[in-house]
Amino acid sequence: MFQRILIANRGEIAVRIIRACYELGVETVAVYSEADRHALHVRRAHAAYPIGPAPSRDSYLRIDRIIDAAIKSGAEAIHPGYGFLSEKAQFARACAEAGITFIGPSPEAIEAMGDKVNARKTARAAGVPTVPGSALGLSDGEIEAEAERIGFPIFIKAAAGGGGKGMRAVNDVDELQRALPSARREALTAFGDDTVYLERLVHPARHIEIQILGDNFGNVIHLGERECSIQRRHQKLIEESPSPLVDDEMRARMGDMAVRAAKAANYNNAGTVEFIVDKNKNFYFLEMNTRLQVEHPVTEMVYGIDIVKEQLRIASGRRLRYRQDDIKPNGAAIECRIAAEDPYNNFLPSIGRISTLTEPSGPGVRVESGIFEGFEMSLYYDPLMAKLIVWGETRADAIMRMKRALREYRVVGIKTNIPFHMRVLENTPFLGGQYNTSFIEENNDNLSARREAYIEPAVAAAVLLHHQRRQKAIVMPASDGPGGGNSWKNAGRRNSLR
Repeated sequence: MFQRILIANRGEIAVRIIRACYELGVETVAVYSEADRHALHVRRAHAAYPIGPAPSRDSYLRIDRIIDAAIKSGAEAIHPGYGFLSEKAQFARACAEAGITFIGPSPEAIEAMGDKVNARKTARAAGVPTVPGSALGLSDGEIEAEAERIGFPIFIKAAAGGGGKGMRAVNDVDELQRALPSARREALTAFGDDTVYLERLVHPARHIEIQILGDNFGNVIHLGERECSIQRRHQKLIEESPSPLVDDEMRARMGDMAVRAAKAANYNNAGTVEFIVDKNKNFYFLEMNTRLQVEHPVTEMVYGIDIVKEQLRIASGRRLRYRQDDIKPNGAAIECRIAAEDPYNNFLPSIGRISTLTEPSGPGVRVESGIFEGFEMSLYYDPLMAKLIVWGETRADAIMRMKRALREYRVVGIKTNIPFHMRVLENTPFLGGQYNTSFIEENNDNLSARREAYIEPAVAAAVLLHHQRRQKAIVMPASDGPGGGNSWKNAGRRNSLR
């Protein structure tokens, strides 16, 4: 096992990796931009190195600066987290050239499966069904011709990434012409690569993915599925495992296809094979994410396996500790992505200082967070602040537990999407497991509407903030005036207000 690793990321995922490393006895090195100097991951790591200005292109996307920090810190390996450089074969190769282990798949596996078009070719060659699409590297004119061949509606997708960045659904040529420039710009900003391609849009559809683990000895297993159909603008909001749609037989077939695709690419480490499923439960390979997923905790909660620890074990050269027959699901888990967005104002990003924070806890509740009281939400990065994950013996138990946890969550100082999550969990089709990837768009007016029930937690948060400010005003009087400067007297007055 490694003695010290560098984490080339920020926010909640950096903190989550630090926790796994601590439990394995591995020291951690954080990197940070100028905007993240006081971030939680910087505080939690054993050491931290600056890598540049706030824009990610000048810091978290700078391979040279991250490699330099790893060398200076004595790190033996680099964990990329998700986003930023996590699916860059160039970064994995740079690590190898510097004598540093990349905690992820080989550069060859990233090129085979991280590139969306190459991934579909590899999957098709392995006998995995795929959605019709276009080639890479096409001009705008060539893309228009391909769109006519594939047939509308279609998706524009970024070749280098995921998470909805650079993705657009279009219904005709006019929409395609308008959407192409913005999709390319968004892909360039998020991934440093403006290459896009086309894919036929399956509708209605469900987005279901299979978590896999592969070692360096050709062993690959799957850890069941995650349902990720609750999306807004193609970005996942709520994920759950197991899927309400998938039965044991379908899970076995999808898992077999995912393992087959991974083996075809000689894939090692953790990865996710994503499928689109039509109304008749036919499933098609979409892409493979050659990295840790944001939603990996729901799989961990159901299967009892720490995926980050397995990543480190595999990268250090160990064999998989599990066979497929060892993998058994237990109960149900749901994840809500807690973001700094205003659900009552078209999900406008909400920036500013978090003045008060109370995170939920209790049986079956897990919070992966990168925030704290006093944390400044910045426009430079993704608005994801934390992930709230719950486990229950049944799906119904998990839903009730998530509703309880959301009611406990208090964030004062900025807006969050917590009320929106509560509305989704109270929606009848969601409760019945009858939803698809258009669920949010089709119910957005109802889900985003204000409701009186949410006034109570808002009032409670306002009272709490007022109480804290009042205490602060009383314990910090002028020290020179009459009656001031006596700390014992001030402490007594503060306690009397509790």
